[in-house]
Amino acid sequence: MSGSLWLTPPAPGATGTLPAIPRPRPSWAAPDPIDELAHRLEDLIAAAVHPDEIAAILESDGMTDDHIRLTYGRPDSFALAEDLYARVERRFPEPDGPPTDPWHTGLGGCLLRGLVFALPGLAYVLGAPFLAGPPGALGLPAGTVPLLAGAVTGWVWNQALSHRAYSWLGLGDRQAAARTLLTGAPAGALAGAVVAVAATGPGEWGAAAFAAGQALYLAAATVLLVLDREKALLGALLPLAAGAPVAFWYDPPLAVRTALLLTSLVAAVALALRVLVPLAAPGVPGRAAPRLAASLPYGLFGLGTGGLVLYAALGDVLADGPGAVVAAPSAVALTLSMGPAEWLLHRFRSESLAGLRASTTARAFRRTTATTLALCLTAYLTVLSALALAGTLLWPGAPELGGLRLVSLLLIGTVLWAALLLQSFGAALSAALVCVAATGAQTVSLATGTGDPRAAGAVIAGTAAAVLAALGWVLLGRATTHRA
Repeated sequence: MSGSLWLTPPAPGATGTLPAIPRPRPSWAAPDPIDELAHRLEDLIAAAVHPDEIAAILESDGMTDDHIRLTYGRPDSFALAEDLYARVERRFPEPDGPPTDPWHTGLGGCLLRGLVFALPGLAYVLGAPFLAGPPGALGLPAGTVPLLAGAVTGWVWNQALSHRAYSWLGLGDRQAAARTLLTGAPAGALAGAVVAVAATGPGEWGAAAFAAGQALYLAAATVLLVLDREKALLGALLPLAAGAPVAFWYDPPLAVRTALLLTSLVAAVALALRVLVPLAAPGVPGRAAPRLAASLPYGLFGLGTGGLVLYAALGDVLADGPGAVVAAPSAVALTLSMGPAEWLLHRFRSESLAGLRASTTARAFRRTTATTLALCLTAYLTVLSALALAGTLLWPGAPELGGLRLVSLLLIGTVLWAALLLQSFGAALSAALVCVAATGAQTVSLATGTGDPRAAGAVIAGTAAAVLAALGWVLLGRATTHRA
């Protein structure tokens, strides 16, 4: 029963000015259960910015709607939370010490990850002779289809594999994570190679061999990145970093190119095995494994985001015809920008937690969150623009950074950053579906040959960005999202 039912109404016909005096609760009457609950959870309720936070506490305490209806007389947890929120005065005690920030991370580590994401693209410079030949369908360079088929397969598989390994790490079982990688990484390399060979056309066997090596590298890199061995991976990529500039300006022999490629590949595989094998000891039986289905959205995320990066790289060659140079600087700029993007995602989450502690109303918190989000996104797009400009100036034969190309690139960057942000808040499936839909729309547009590919890509990326913005507004405006 609600406490308001215990107030005595004015006597009929009374016209006095004295207020009604509450009737004392009879000694035999049961206490109000909502008052008891408010007293028990007083500190948590007083610190809540919005009733939804209290609803989350009730649900985490195991209270079902049936229990709430029978015990408290309210239809569900949200109605009970609003009642509790109204009964307890807001109170925001200062913490005993400096507040902990679980999202703090160093900029250097993020930049290193961005560098190791981008350096493998230099393999295409050294491997250019393997991709020689007449243009194929849609004016694509020779060997593009097997390369894309193998790369997309690897991205999908390794994204899902990474999530499963991280799930084991989150449970504190590093050995199970290592066993997952030891089984899954070779399977992913084999799948990528098989798909690439299956997509190989006449005269493209050099590209098929290159794609098989690419699949093996992706598997090794996944192992090293999941186990925080970015510096080891950077060391394996040094032959590429040293040989690619030479290949830009000169034409080294095929044997030299092949030796540099194989050196980096063998080094990455050897380092991955060196780290992985000692960890992959037999585990303790009986531990519940993470659900396989939970990793599926991350595989879809790899498909969608990988497709968008590929279309950023191929947009200019498809727009300008078979003789155009593939717009590799666009893809390099996007992959290099993932380092700053990761750091800015951590900054947003840190600042949103600080805003949650400082805000006294839900409206103030939403305003703080929106301002922080706008600043972080603006910083990311500024970095991406600078990288695109630098790539255009330094990449031999790169197309000019015109308005349409820059707009399309920034919209794709917005989609990638927003999708990564939503994924970090647990909305991986929603973000993945939007990116997959955008990639599918790009594929249909290019296959049908309707309109300017760059203009169509900008429209598709802009639409995806708008959808992700709407999802983000709904998700990030709730205080409970940031406390999860």
